[in-house]
Amino acid sequence: MKTSLNSHPRFHNEEAAYAHIESVLWPNGPVCPHCGATKRVGKLHGKSYRIGLYKCYVCRKQFTVKIGTIFEGSHLPMTMWLQAIYLMSASKKGISSNQLHKTLGVTLKTAWFMSHRIREAMRNDDLLPFGAKGGAVESDETFIGIEDGKKEQRGYVHKRKILSLIDRDSGYARSFVVDSVNSKTIVPLLQQNVDREARVMTDEAEQCAHIDDHFSEHGVVNHGSGECVSKKDRTVHVNCAEGYFSIFKRGMKGVHQHCKQRHLHRYLAKFDFRYNNRCAKKSPISSERKFCSGGLSEGA
Repeated sequence: MKTSLNSHPRFHNEEAAYAHIESVLWPNGPVCPHCGATKRVGKLHGKSYRIGLYKCYVCRKQFTVKIGTIFEGSHLPMTMWLQAIYLMSASKKGISSNQLHKTLGVTLKTAWFMSHRIREAMRNDDLLPFGAKGGAVESDETFIGIEDGKKEQRGYVHKRKILSLIDRDSGYARSFVVDSVNSKTIVPLLQQNVDREARVMTDEAEQCAHIDDHFSEHGVVNHGSGECVSKKDRTVHVNCAEGYFSIFKRGMKGVHQHCKQRHLHRYLAKFDFRYNNRCAKKSPISSERKFCSGGLSEGA
């Protein structure tokens, strides 16, 4: 009989939680974060020592697996962190800080702190170009909410602007908050994140008119004439990007409901992370190394 993943000891036993994180970060044994030593490192036992405490007999310093991770400086139990990571990773459209507060039994301020640290760790710093070896990359823009300091008006000038790229070969997404959706903004972002040999797919928007000058091929689907897929080439469409946007907007409007503009890039990172790890072989827990070893950027 199968048991729920929620009943795993690492979610309820502090020693099991530390042991799990150590197995993820230190697969070959403990490593001193101060001097990098792997030998002459011993675990301290006894009632006077806290759980997971080690001592390096090379530099004579003590440490735990939390140093250099999103857990550093936090007094929350490791079991609570692992539960929060699982809930945020497994929820397709996200889970709000308010729901974390109710589910985990922590204060709303603590839940907000945890969720932002986890979102920050979800950011992907591996910016290898999409579309290598002539692969297809979809590029599309969307709009959500109202920019700070602007009033609602016709069109999209007042809205927050987002550019998303989808690599069809890997199925990965990469999203950006942009100041405007003109060619001066969009084209440099594409050049930085898409291989020159790639086949770039966009809609008929004006800002995409000269993309073919920078890439091997530029496919255009004309949404204005009712096309979902190009009639000339059935491989030309941006349906994957629009599918990503549908999940993103359902999560932002239905779950989070409100997000300040300065935090929008972190919410995008969370949706990118879940989209990129959505395959069955990549369960929400299988990417814990990313959370555990991911350092925090300034201001996180």
